[in-house]
Amino acid sequence: MGGKLVLTKLPNSAISRRNILVRPPEPPIEVLFPDPTNSIYIGRTKIFNVPYYWTYDNIANPHIAIVGISGSGKSYFIKTFLLRSAFVWNSNALIIDWAGEYKDWVRETNGKVVALGRNSYLNLLDLGGMKPYDRIKQVMRTLELLTDITNYPEQRRLTEQAIEKVYIEGKFRMDAHEQKDELGKPLVPPTLKDVVRVLTEQSQVGSYEFPAELENAIYRLKQFTKPGEDFFAQQSTVKLDDLISSGLVDLDLSGLPDETSRALAALTILQFIKEKMRLEGWSYYKGLKLLIVLDEAWKIGKDENSDAVMIVREGRKYNFAMIIASQNPTDISEAIFSNVGTTFMLKVKFEKFLDYLQGSLNFSNYMREEISKLGVGQCAVNLSLTSQIPYPSTFLIDKIEGEEPSKEFFLDLTDVLTDKQRRDVAVSRSVSFPKEDFRRRLRQFGLTDERIEEFTKTFEKNSRRIDVVSFVIMLERNGIARRNINEFLKDAGIDDMTVINIFGKVDMKKSGGIGRDISQVTLE
Repeated sequence: MGGKLVLTKLPNSAISRRNILVRPPEPPIEVLFPDPTNSIYIGRTKIFNVPYYWTYDNIANPHIAIVGISGSGKSYFIKTFLLRSAFVWNSNALIIDWAGEYKDWVRETNGKVVALGRNSYLNLLDLGGMKPYDRIKQVMRTLELLTDITNYPEQRRLTEQAIEKVYIEGKFRMDAHEQKDELGKPLVPPTLKDVVRVLTEQSQVGSYEFPAELENAIYRLKQFTKPGEDFFAQQSTVKLDDLISSGLVDLDLSGLPDETSRALAALTILQFIKEKMRLEGWSYYKGLKLLIVLDEAWKIGKDENSDAVMIVREGRKYNFAMIIASQNPTDISEAIFSNVGTTFMLKVKFEKFLDYLQGSLNFSNYMREEISKLGVGQCAVNLSLTSQIPYPSTFLIDKIEGEEPSKEFFLDLTDVLTDKQRRDVAVSRSVSFPKEDFRRRLRQFGLTDERIEEFTKTFEKNSRRIDVVSFVIMLERNGIARRNINEFLKDAGIDDMTVINIFGKVDMKKSGGIGRDISQVTLE
């Protein structure tokens, strides 16, 4: 039978309705575009330009992982997601803020900031509605994650025994949720200082068979009870109910002295929230009662025994979702990627990170190539759907369409371009980076909030634009190492040769050398 082959131009919308004999590169419209009154708008898909609304109704669980390098739009996406969740579902949100990155934004949106380490305390032995026996297990698991106590079974036994003793001394019933005295008043929980006291008294008696083990158990706990560092060994000033029912809340951990202290706070809060939600039980609720953001929390996102991983593995048991975000995918346990309902992949820089993501999420080589070419604000989405699917579960979003305008700062490159580059109209005279990303990087470099605010005001006084040589001189005068400045400039998109020119101009200016005039900006 004869026939003709006719070439016809068709729009994408017409192609998308046809039954093509290959796997479509995107899920069907019923997955991408559910009820918009009960879902969160993200953006349009790259291939068929379909609006994508996120909901947890058709996926394994509501938990989310987000990865992307600095400046890829990760924080911008999180902020957009929280704002839209509050609008669509009236969700509360708690940001467990490792570096204080979100606190300024939370204040700007009339949210609440709670800063641990600045006259705010969290008693590690608070029960949060748990039985003392259950809380002791959690405390010991946390100490195992954050210290080397697992390697010393006798010290572990002594510590657990001492914690149990201080609860009993306080008249707590070890197998009961509700703890009140004879007059019906809530019992006051013990603290780690009480545990150290019990162990010290045991040491002073001198009858224990292994005194070195006892002394080391005391020493380990004393790192949390030293004056000025006893953030977890005083009665709590932070109320759990206020953290999870006050709209948008930022729990700022940047005032704590080290990663161990920040991880201890984050794990304790997660344990309390999980228990509270467990006691309330699952109930039908449009949307989610609570969203918890863990950003750059590598210390508790990597270990498979942490409560972050346990919550993700337990899936839909509770009316809250965790958003776990990191620049480095390998800082997030593979168990999280294997169990979260959704993974958003923004710009990823290194092949080893792509290897890890592809091995964890099992997307195609075509998708890997597309992810490696993502620009700022673009992303790939991986869904763990509840039904067997005849189409790929990983697809591309052309651009995250956010709520808040992202204010940018600009570095003027004019003075460091060669004459040939200046004549080339295609060569950019400036680079830009998001204001919040800049502030976050300065925090990572060790600058105080006061100095960061001065930097910000300097940009804003100069119409958000400073020449790059003066900018580098400002950073060096504030003690920021040149290798860190070099990394910052490259992440902003400045090529190696231009970076060399920048530092050459900086050295010339600082030595009083003669060259092109370079404006100099000083901080007030």
